[in-house]
Amino acid sequence: MRTPMYLAAELRLPTNWLDYTILAIYFVVVLGIGFAARRSVKTSLDFFLSGRSLPAWITGLAFISANLAATEILGMAANSAQYGAYTVHWYWIGAIPAMVFLGLVMMPFYYGSKVRSVPEFLLLRFDKGAHLLSSILFAFAAILISGVNLYALAIVVEALLGWPQWVAIVVAGAFVLAYITLGGLSSAIYNEVLQFFVILAALIPITVLGLKKVGGWGGLTDRLTTLHGHNFTTAWGGTGIGSANPLGANWLTIVLGLGFVLSFGYWTTNFAEVQRALSAKNLSASQRTPLIAAYPKVFIVFLVMIPGLVAAALVPKIGTTGSGLQYNDAIPYLMEQLLPNGVLGIAVTGLLAAFMAGMAANVSSFNTVFTNDIWSKYVVRHREDAYYVRFGRLITAIGVLASIGTAFLASSFSNIMAYLQTLFSFFNVPMFVVFIVGMFWKRASAKSGFWGLLAGTVTAMVNYFVIYKKGIIGIPTDQGANFVSAIAGFVAGAVVMVAVSLFTAPKRERELQGLVYGTRSPGMAEPPAPGDEAWYRRPALLGWGAVILAAACYVPFSF
Repeated sequence: MRTPMYLAAELRLPTNWLDYTILAIYFVVVLGIGFAARRSVKTSLDFFLSGRSLPAWITGLAFISANLAATEILGMAANSAQYGAYTVHWYWIGAIPAMVFLGLVMMPFYYGSKVRSVPEFLLLRFDKGAHLLSSILFAFAAILISGVNLYALAIVVEALLGWPQWVAIVVAGAFVLAYITLGGLSSAIYNEVLQFFVILAALIPITVLGLKKVGGWGGLTDRLTTLHGHNFTTAWGGTGIGSANPLGANWLTIVLGLGFVLSFGYWTTNFAEVQRALSAKNLSASQRTPLIAAYPKVFIVFLVMIPGLVAAALVPKIGTTGSGLQYNDAIPYLMEQLLPNGVLGIAVTGLLAAFMAGMAANVSSFNTVFTNDIWSKYVVRHREDAYYVRFGRLITAIGVLASIGTAFLASSFSNIMAYLQTLFSFFNVPMFVVFIVGMFWKRASAKSGFWGLLAGTVTAMVNYFVIYKKGIIGIPTDQGANFVSAIAGFVAGAVVMVAVSLFTAPKRERELQGLVYGTRSPGMAEPPAPGDEAWYRRPALLGWGAVILAAACYVPFSF
């Protein structure tokens, strides 16, 4: 999937004082939220998990906002301009089912065990080896992904506003550092709620005015069918096994590679997302967090896909040297062509908000994992709580500086969306297989977690860097290679876990209480409080999940 992130220099926006005023007001509000949240930070639990006190609607909006980074906005619009309606798979197949699974099945384990992070759960279920390896891998991945957001922000700001890349990187990094250091996770979450609405305010005018420009949905589909054929406006056209399509993937690799392995690996083990649910005030709120987020996720695809389709209709040769525009120019091009001043300022602010939300999610999860899972357990142990709050603020600053460094590393990759998917196949998928086997198989031994995680990670990397990059097996695109790497990493991790478990002793039954499906947490010996019952005993929660899943399963087939 070749969609280079460099934007056309001629897309400089005609911004004026009104647009910059809107941008300045946004940054002032962001810092104001950070100062306001600082007053609530008294303990390390407050700093890293908002004291587990937030209502479900707040954590739900933060959950989706943390994912809605501008790399996704620009990248998915680019995918739509290049591939058409295939983009829906990243939402309805590659997100919604996993989000529902996280809320209904996995959050009771996370929240009920009272862990502060995803790697800490592996410490309880397996051993220190699995815990330390997962902590290091996650911290490393969080900084790499944070750097991607910073770099993407820099090239967008340079193209649209004329700021030098290094200025954009430093300014954005400084603001994220300021509000997370001040207010911890609460500051990040409340800013993500604000950013969610700012992002919508940016995308909705682009989508509506773009559709109006091409004569509505009917006019858009007619023009695209004429230009690119019928399959361009369908989700499944050309995905039969043995059929060729631009995506380089058939329905089986889409369903297994994207819909199961990559999707479940990301949504159920990525602490940048799970951390928002762990900050909820009770188990019921934590379970509803990804379900609430799934509702807007069903429809947000239209706000990123339609602009890409409109750009493909308005610029038939987009992505070729003849047009002067690349696929990643889809949304900036529409901003330049369609938006008046004032609305233009909101759109620019929305893009910056999206980048900052993505970066803040990864930085806040990084400081939590590094402080709680590495520093306090293996380096400096048994210090007073205030010490870890101070260290959390320090490591936040170090994380932002490291992100600035990895932002320049990301510049060496021609396709940032493919780069992100590659990172997910390396880091999230192996962790998912360890979780899923450990949660549903009591016999999985303490040692199997470490070796399964290591085997899955190494296998995914070998498949990508050796088998794919050296052409041992022909895979048409980077994205197709990512799907295959994810499947290979999942299978290798599962096989190694089973093999190691057969030759090593399992943990004792009482050590697995509340950590394996079908067991009760020791703290749940009494009847559960209202709202803390298992999901299958709560019709309302089950109904939420059923409605979302029905929409996710039905709507793609209507394209």
